[in-house]
Amino acid sequence: MTEAPEPATPEARLRRIVDDGLCIGCGLCQSVAGPERVRVLKGEDGELRPRVVRALDHGTVDRIYATCPGVRAEGLPASIAAEAPLTDPVWGPLHRVVLGWAADPVVRHEGSTAGVLTALGQYLLRSGRVDFVLHVRPSKEEPSFGEAVLSFTVEEALAGAGSRYGPAAPLIDLEGALSRGRPFALIAKPCDLNAVRTLAHLDERVNRLIRYWLTPVCGGYMPDQSLSEVLADRGIDRRRMTSLRYRGRGCPGPTVIGLSDGSEVAMHYLDFWGEDESAWSLPFRCKICPDGIGEGADIAAADTWPGASPDRMTSETDPGVNSLLIRTRAGMELLEAAVRDGALTLGRDVGIDFLDATQPHQVTKKRFAHARHAGLRDAGSLAPDCVGLRLEELANANSADENRAQREGTMRRARDKATRGEG
Repeated sequence: MTEAPEPATPEARLRRIVDDGLCIGCGLCQSVAGPERVRVLKGEDGELRPRVVRALDHGTVDRIYATCPGVRAEGLPASIAAEAPLTDPVWGPLHRVVLGWAADPVVRHEGSTAGVLTALGQYLLRSGRVDFVLHVRPSKEEPSFGEAVLSFTVEEALAGAGSRYGPAAPLIDLEGALSRGRPFALIAKPCDLNAVRTLAHLDERVNRLIRYWLTPVCGGYMPDQSLSEVLADRGIDRRRMTSLRYRGRGCPGPTVIGLSDGSEVAMHYLDFWGEDESAWSLPFRCKICPDGIGEGADIAAADTWPGASPDRMTSETDPGVNSLLIRTRAGMELLEAAVRDGALTLGRDVGIDFLDATQPHQVTKKRFAHARHAGLRDAGSLAPDCVGLRLEELANANSADENRAQREGTMRRARDKATRGEG
């Protein structure tokens, strides 16, 4: 193992997370340090990256390292995870896995699969269980980006429906949400939830005020440079782009690009992403993700396509169905209440085999995360310190040859500095 020297200054320590390819652009470092010292802005590579605007001290960077999902990831608190009747090595703590969709057909249609997370956000507001929802909606300034927003009404929550597959910083002003002192729900990517779970060790307001934690099961997002290439390949001048709907209005529905002359360009989801996982363009951090399945959530919602690929013939007419992974007692109570009060409709219960068949890429990433992280450390890079995610247990179930191949491949990429781009 190569031991890289510890950077001497606080600024260099923060920069190392980016240089080692582990920044996911969540924005939490700005919230922890304060915008007067760190701002998360669009960098030269098109990604959201921290920029130091006033001198940092090591104590502040220590807090960033303790909470950054690039260098630390954990799911549910151990006491809450222990309440689950089943803990699967890959899929984590589970109270129930059931198919479901938004009962409102408009919400179901607008949502990225079946509108479940939007419907739950609306239900939490309508029922008064929370005062607001912290989530992401399309950016008004950068159409391909998402931006953090607090929604106080069901209409505002609906405006955030549909997946955002571009850079987004949902935690950029988490401090502002916590400072309101009011109960709220958080809907964000699994890595974002990992970050907030670690922040809970440093800030007692987190567990007191965030009443519900909701997430999609996440395959990653498209780097900004890759989006530029997709648009250029189709003859689209990015400077004319005024809107971008990645999916929704079907399952998954078309990717629709709005242009400055009022016209639209639509393409199939598979033409945007590629036919299978090997064609996906992802940030390096997504490729070594230890928790794409949302182990920090009360409820995680997943796509249900066999082999993780939608049917070309039905993807715009399919109304959509989510797998709902209920991880906590709070999630079970919320699910039952949302069904009782007409916000959600449930289908049949499904098992681990169904999750494996519809999310095979998540199984692969989870199995090999430990070896990939070891490869990063072999190269002298930072790697996520993972707590309670069973990564070593899963690695022990792999063959030695499998682990060796993953470890050595990651080490080579890290040494080649490929981690700074897509990997």
